Amino acid sequence: MKRSPRLLAAVLVLLGVLLAACGSDDGDGGSAATTASTAVPTTAGTAATTTAPQATGNLTVFAAASLTASFNEIGAAFMKANPQAKTTFSFDASSALVGQIIQGAPADVFASADTANMDKLTTPGLNAEPAVVFATNKLAIIVPKGNPKGITGVADLARSDLKVVLCADGVPCGTYAKQILASAGVTVTPVSYEQNVKGVVTKVTAGEADTGMVYTTDISAGGDAAQAVAIPDDINVIAKYAAAAVKASTNVTSAESFVDYLLGTDAQAILAKYGFGKPT
Repeated sequence: MKRSPRLLAAVLVLLGVLLAACGSDDGDGGSAATTASTAVPTTAGTAATTTAPQATGNLTVFAAASLTASFNEIGAAFMKANPQAKTTFSFDASSALVGQIIQGAPADVFASADTANMDKLTTPGLNAEPAVVFATNKLAIIVPKGNPKGITGVADLARSDLKVVLCADGVPCGTYAKQILASAGVTVTPVSYEQNVKGVVTKVTAGEADTGMVYTTDISAGGDAAQAVAIPDDINVIAKYAAAAVKASTNVTSAESFVDYLLGTDAQAILAKYGFGKPT
């Protein structure tokens, strides 16, 4: 049977279209395979691929006592984002915690209320990565609700009729208080030195002391039992909170993920809710 030229031409055109489509499919298929792990933003504000592993396993975080409420919430959010990970916290004075780590206590992350105690970890190289500042804070004078002693400023802490409590020297809140008193030219004789900031809050709110100096965030955490008397910025200090993964950790990768998470949108929002300032 003799085929017409028009029919033959149509067949050739159709065949060409099919061959072009097959070639195009092959090209697109290769491109899709290479972009399956395209970088996407994470809550820590860094780039990660869709195939990047999440944090897993147990994490023990040694954190400053003033971080108690905020870190408990951050830990819950971190575990929600990383279902295979479990965070456990140990809260105390930063000076006590870093001492425990140096002596071999099993910690994966250290979060300090100052950079001086963080230096005790990083100077001998006990950190797995460089420490990062993830939050800031200020100090204020804490008084019981209603301010029954009529305290108006730092100078009043020298009054003989007041029972003043401060954090111990070496504990970040104690070191900061010492700096503020020196800047104000005020000499204070405390009735006790507490081992962490929560000890100062407890003594004032329980009526065992009249006043003390703590972080503004701790006064907020004290609820209706406490109120703050502001310390002017010219004599106040900016407390810088730093965190790092511990080199001796058996779960360094996940520990570093937790530190990164502290800088992310979710953790920063939680810290702000509890009164912490942004890292500087």
